[in-house]
Amino acid sequence: MERLLWISLAGALGTAARYLVNVWATQRWGSSFPYATLIVNVVGCFAIALVMHVAATRASFSPTLRLALTTGLMGGLTTYSSFSYETVRLAQEGARRAAAINFAVTTVACFAAVLLGLTTARAIVGR
Repeated sequence: MERLLWISLAGALGTAARYLVNVWATQRWGSSFPYATLIVNVVGCFAIALVMHVAATRASFSPTLRLALTTGLMGGLTTYSSFSYETVRLAQEGARRAAAINFAVTTVACFAAVLLGLTTARAIVGR
């Protein structure tokens, strides 16, 4: 039960962070492109790779902390379902170029963020 509470708390923090990124990105760049979703997905990909590698290489990294950070925080922060919906919506509204750019940039940037997260974690804690 304690683990569930930590995951839930972290999920709430991730959700709040996602909302704040959305407010900031919309104020900064407007709403014609889903900048906030792109940002949180790339950050989430980097962070989940870093956390999972550190957790796998350090016995002192508790399973509860790993789950709170990945399932909770990153689960509340990242928005793959929003990414999919927004990309389809852009295409359906005739913004096919923006839809293709969103798909390509998100896909490439998220894979790159995972590689960067793993590389960063390995530099910090080793293989």
